[in-house]
This record gives sequence, structure tokens and C-alpha cells, in this order.
Amino acid sequence: MPEFPTISRRRALKAAAVLGLGGSLLVSTVACTPEERPQELTVAGGESGGFYLEFATLLADLLERERVAEEAVALTTGGSLDNIQRVLSGEATLAIALADAAGQAAAPGPAAAPAPGKDDGQLVALGKVYQNYVHCIVREDSGIRTFADLAGKTAGVGETGSGTTLTAGRIIKAAGLSGETAGPGRAVRQVNLGLNQALASLKDGSIDVMIQSGGVPTAPIAAAAQDLGVRLLDLSELIPATRAQSEFFYDRVLIPANSYGNAPAVWTVGVANLLLCRRDLADHVVRQTVELLVEQAQDLVPKSSTGVQFLSPETLINTSGLPLHPAAEAAYRALHG
Repeated sequence: MPEFPTISRRRALKAAAVLGLGGSLLVSTVACTPEERPQELTVAGGESGGFYLEFATLLADLLERERVAEEAVALTTGGSLDNIQRVLSGEATLAIALADAAGQAAAPGPAAAPAPGKDDGQLVALGKVYQNYVHCIVREDSGIRTFADLAGKTAGVGETGSGTTLTAGRIIKAAGLSGETAGPGRAVRQVNLGLNQALASLKDGSIDVMIQSGGVPTAPIAAAAQDLGVRLLDLSELIPATRAQSEFFYDRVLIPANSYGNAPAVWTVGVANLLLCRRDLADHVVRQTVELLVEQAQDLVPKSSTGVQFLSPETLINTSGLPLHPAAEAAYRALHG
């Protein structure tokens, strides 16, 4: 199994410096004159060992190599919800996030709706970069065979700030196993655990199931499957109810057989993963980034994940209802007509 790329000490130091800058990043990455190359771009990714950070690192490397910016850095974060806040606040230039989390953040409402003429901070998309798969994993030696068997059990539902927590909560509610819907003693206890913490907790028995979103295969899960033995639960029956409660179109997708040890193929919930930015990101930076997504897609496919559909011209513009940045829309038109 190919290893995840590591981030060099130089990049780690740069990322730490970027996080300390906070909102001042808006000056260097957004408020640049037309065609001026930014000194630094930041790509909010995810937790160490996860797919988000791997993709963000590849994208940052490509942005720097192709001189879209003088320097580009991938940031270690909590995941989708954390990433969205970093983009909106100006701590990050670009961010990877689950489409349902992005849709919730962009939904009209008193807190989300911009004042007239003040939409520069609006959350917009550069494209759908890949399909995300919800993994619902139990130990192979457990007696758990279906999601209904999780009644009264403990679930790791993603790190605080991750989009997995949102999606997992909706799935649990759709199954009638949330605190709002379950009968006495039947609610699933939800605890926030990142990928590596959840795997360790599943191994030592302190949780009964872990729910994690990612590519297929997700390398740490594949490694754990060899040592521990895991079973993936079918979530396909819960998709209609999950869609209904949020009015978001979750996909029915297949995790192929043998993606994790000897685990058979299983149907699960799919969520589009989007590359996001603010509306006020300079048009030429957006255009150049879109051109890289289209023309150098081969450099943006994490080697550890082979079961996802990446960066095809047909799917890039399918952003699940979140508007494209106007410069991204123009770029796709120029590239594809």
C-alpha cells in the first residue's frame, strides 16, 4: 500500500506561520492587483494520514510548481467544517470540504446572507474534485451486521470540525437512532474522534463502530483491516431518509470488494467533495487553478486512493448546488465550450 506523502519540516514551519497570521492573509492572497502573483496560497486539508491532507498537499505542490503563487502550503485541519471557517475568515485561500457541509454553510439565513453589495466573502466553488465515501466500520468479530444493530452502541463520528460529524449525525438520525428519535436505551452515543483515534478505539473496544468519510481505500483503514479484521455496514437503505431530512442529494456509491482486507463490496452514502474559495479570490488565481484541475489532473490523484472518480471534465462543474466562482465558470466555458 503506498504511503501518504509527508510534509517537510520547511512546509510544517510555513504552515505554522500561516496559522499565526489569521485574517491578515486576505491582504496577501485575495487583495492583489490583477495578474499579480500572490506571495502565498494556503490549502486547508485535513488530519494527518487522511485523504484531505494528501490531496491538499498535492494541490499546494502543483500551485507552487506552476507559479500560481510564490509559495503554497497545505494546512493540517479538523476537516470540512474547520476548512470552511478558515476560508471564510481568510485564514486559508482554498479549502476541501464535503458538499453537504458547504451547502449548510452557504444556506440563506440571517447569519449567512451577505448584506447587499457585500458578497465578497461568499463561499463559492472551484469544482467538484472527487467523490467521498462514508465508511461505517465495525470489528469483524463483533456481532454487528446491520446499522440497526448499533442501537445503544458507541460510535466514533469524526473529529470535531470535520464534515463527517455532520453526515454521520444525519445518517444516525435517519436510522431512528439519534437522541431525538430513538427509544429509551437505543440512541447511538456519538463521540468525536479523528481517523487514527477512532481506529485505536475500535481496536481496544472503547467504541463499537467508526464512521469516517474518505477515498477508497483510505490507507490507515486498509492497514488496520489487515491486523484487526473489519466489516463495513451497508448504508444504502438509509439514503432516502438522509436525503429527506436535509434536502441534500446524497449519492448511492459502492465500496469495491477487497478494498479493506477481505471485506466484501458494500453500498454506502456518497458525498461530493468540493474545492472552495471566497468570492473575492482574484479571478486570475481562480482561472489558473481551474486550468490545473483540468489539464494536470494526473498530478492530483493521491496514489493511495484508486476507487474514486477524480477531476473529470463532466464532474468538475457538478458542485451540488453551490455556485461556482464566476472566474471558474468562465474558465470551464473557455476550456470545454
